Amino acid sequence: MHAWLTWVGVVLAPAAAFWDLDLYRWWMYRALVEGTWPVLDDPWAYPAGAVLPMLLPGLGSTVSTPQYALGWCLLVALLDGAALAVLLRLPRGAAAAGWWTAALLLLGPVALGRLDAVITPLSMVALAVAATPGARGRRARVATALLTAGAWVKVAPGALLLPLAAAARRPWRDVVLPAGLVTAALVGAVAAGGGGARLGSFLTTQTGRGLQLEAVGATPWVLATLGRDDVTIALDEALVTYQVHGPGTTAAARALDVVLVGAVLTVAAVLVHARRRGRAPAALLPAALALSTALVVANKVGSPQYLTWLVPPVAVLLAVGTPDGWARDAQHRWLVAAAGLALLASGLTQVVFPWGYPALLAGDPTIAVVLTLRNATLVAVLACAAVGLRAALRPPPPR
Repeated sequence: MHAWLTWVGVVLAPAAAFWDLDLYRWWMYRALVEGTWPVLDDPWAYPAGAVLPMLLPGLGSTVSTPQYALGWCLLVALLDGAALAVLLRLPRGAAAAGWWTAALLLLGPVALGRLDAVITPLSMVALAVAATPGARGRRARVATALLTAGAWVKVAPGALLLPLAAAARRPWRDVVLPAGLVTAALVGAVAAGGGGARLGSFLTTQTGRGLQLEAVGATPWVLATLGRDDVTIALDEALVTYQVHGPGTTAAARALDVVLVGAVLTVAAVLVHARRRGRAPAALLPAALALSTALVVANKVGSPQYLTWLVPPVAVLLAVGTPDGWARDAQHRWLVAAAGLALLASGLTQVVFPWGYPALLAGDPTIAVVLTLRNATLVAVLACAAVGLRAALRPPPPR
């Protein structure tokens, strides 16, 4: 599957599928050849840790985009291979691996050609380690280190620290302290390189961002572009993303910022309740899925690669289930529905991006409807995750 996606991205449709990799190559060319490093010398849209995965393929070439893309795909394949080895050690790992392969096929080259492809295996291993019975304290520390490292590449894995802290026996020692140590090491390295003042630039460079075309919250305006002249799609040249513009879009973008924070706080409150009832370990993976899906559904950005955030919690849930044994309990059928809906959302996403994207920008109603169905499917996945999180709060059924 990795070879197929690499061929699609490098040979078949590099401009459409792997455009971001050319941007990564250019940043590393400036760093290695011109001596201008992201964060150290200039503000950057990504956390400082994202330099490392971009740098490794650049050691092979920063001049040839195809060579850089091949190096990137090799890096992702190696990381995914390591995650696969961990996944296969779980009780239903083979079935979960089959689901993961199907998700790659359906999502297409964007699953490989973006920075999110690096954080997917890190989150996968972290959740697999945290959900495996055994030395919970040590496993929690390992999982925390992986998620914190992933959060310094792309912010999303940091949200998964919430259910991990709720499930840990000693959250301060097993989660807060390891996360602080990893963060301190990275902050120290960046400060030593002279980039301390720009360490948080990723939090401010995109504050003025509008409502991206693919975002779930943009759906009404995407449909409105089919019949209204006052609703348009335009390129933000600074961020290189297409956004919808029209009555209410600015207010919607601001509202989504609040809704996103509210969704995370809501799951956090549920986790506090679960910990008080002694159900936090059972809520670990359902909460991880709920958080990952909420970060996609309530996001004003909504890039297609964000669907990879759903892969780790779904795959690990399929591999280990919940502590109560979802296969033996009807209340855990939500997981089967969530896994199927996630595959459907992935397939619809590939129809839109990269293959249908030019038509979407041109106002094609068919692709607009496909995007609408994709967004509705993501909302359905979030509903399934909410059902699963609620089920995790109930006492286990009698054997």
